[in-house]
Amino acid sequence: MTDRTAVRTGLLTVDGATLHHEVRGEGPLLVMMPGGSADAGIYDAIAADLADRWTVATFDPRGYSRSALAGPVTDQSPATHADDIVRLIESLSPDGAPAALFGSSSSAVVALAALARHPGRLSRVVAHEPPVVALLPDPEAGRALFAAVREAFRRDGVAAAMTTMAAGLAPEEGEAGPGPERAAERGEAPTPEQTATGEQAPTPEQAATFRRMHANLPVFLEHVLCPFSGYVPDLVALKASAAHLVVGVGRDSRALLPAVAAEGLARRVGAGVAEFPGGHIGLTEHPRAFAARLRDVLAAP
Repeated sequence: MTDRTAVRTGLLTVDGATLHHEVRGEGPLLVMMPGGSADAGIYDAIAADLADRWTVATFDPRGYSRSALAGPVTDQSPATHADDIVRLIESLSPDGAPAALFGSSSSAVVALAALARHPGRLSRVVAHEPPVVALLPDPEAGRALFAAVREAFRRDGVAAAMTTMAAGLAPEEGEAGPGPERAAERGEAPTPEQTATGEQAPTPEQAATFRRMHANLPVFLEHVLCPFSGYVPDLVALKASAAHLVVGVGRDSRALLPAVAAEGLARRVGAGVAEFPGGHIGLTEHPRAFAARLRDVLAAP
């Protein structure tokens, strides 16, 4: 029997890139896509918890961390990333069995594109808070916010962009304070210090992982944020596959843009909604509880 804690790494050549991926456990295939500036390392804790029931595959998206592009980085497309997912599924599930798919934030947008484009390859899709501005009550305000974030990055750098994002996504004064969740709502991978529990300092491996993900922020801010938030889902295709789609929302972030968009999507296509612990990336805030909730959602009939 496979040791569910052992990590098998590999490289997969796709159109225009080489994807670093990591596999744990055994059983039906579950692909977990990182969002924001994160890479496979964001799922280290959760993947180990789920690997007793699933073959859990995580990866670095093209252009991030250890997944090199064949040429210069350009604006990214959810459709291209969705096709990457299907190539990964084909390589890890050669018998053609469909896979479960989880995505959060920007990778939840990829999850929607994958279900619309390749429904036969997916058994269940959990899209946690996709920040799709087309599904907001005021789409133009959402587009303007993310355009302002990118412009702040171009003009003044990463810190200015994150400040602009925080101001645009913040709830009413006094509803939430600083901390890892506020960083998550800005699309930023939390620092090792933010994710350390209690007084325990991050291990050198954890610190290296978060430095690696933080280094992806320029690509995220310049080439991912606006194209992904501006994606217009194929609502007809998603409605046809709604039985396979679960839309996730954070218990603590339901008033914020990504959760509002997610619930708008669920209403439009008739998908189920599942509440998860924490906020926009509760998976780093409460990894064990988040994994337990995801287990229940994936195992539900």
